[in-house]
This record gives sequence, structure tokens and C-alpha cells, in this order.
Amino acid sequence: MAEETKFTEEELKQIKEIQDSYFDIQNKFGSLSVATLRLNQQVESLDKSEDELNKEFIKIQENENTFLAGITKKYGEGSLDPETGVFTPSAEFPKNN
Repeated sequence: MAEETKFTEEELKQIKEIQDSYFDIQNKFGSLSVATLRLNQQVESLDKSEDELNKEFIKIQENENTFLAGITKKYGEGSLDPETGVFTPSAEFPKNN
């Protein structure tokens, strides 16, 4: 049978330091994983907000096009001064009544 040998205090200290280092790394990996999950949640939230804004933008464009078609039908082609509210018809496009 092999003879037992006791490690020195310095060797036991080194083993403890190595174990502590592994434990520390594992904790840091865990923290990093949690931080990554939170960032992914933020990205998903931002993506959702962007999708909603895109839908709103498209709806505004559709509203604008519908409004412009109605105004063009009512007044004909021309230009509007938004400050004064004065519409100036184009000479080449008569009013469609």
C-alpha cells in the first residue's frame, strides 16, 4: 500500500486559490449571461418599438395620400401656402369638379 503524504500549507493555499479562481470565473460567467439576457430583452423591446413606429409612419403616409387625393379632386393641381392657407391652382391642371 502506498504511503500517505500530507500537502504543505503552501500547496493547500495554492489549491484553495485555484478553486476560488474557478468559482470567481463561474460567477462572472453567470453575471455575463444575465447581462446578455437583459440586453437581448432591451433589443427586443427596441425592435418592437421600431415596428410600431414603422406601422404608424405607413399609416400617416396613407392618410396623407388619401387627404391629398381628396384635396386634388376638390381644388385641382396647385400649391398651398400653409402659413396663409391660400391655394394657388396650376395653370396647366384645371380644377376637377
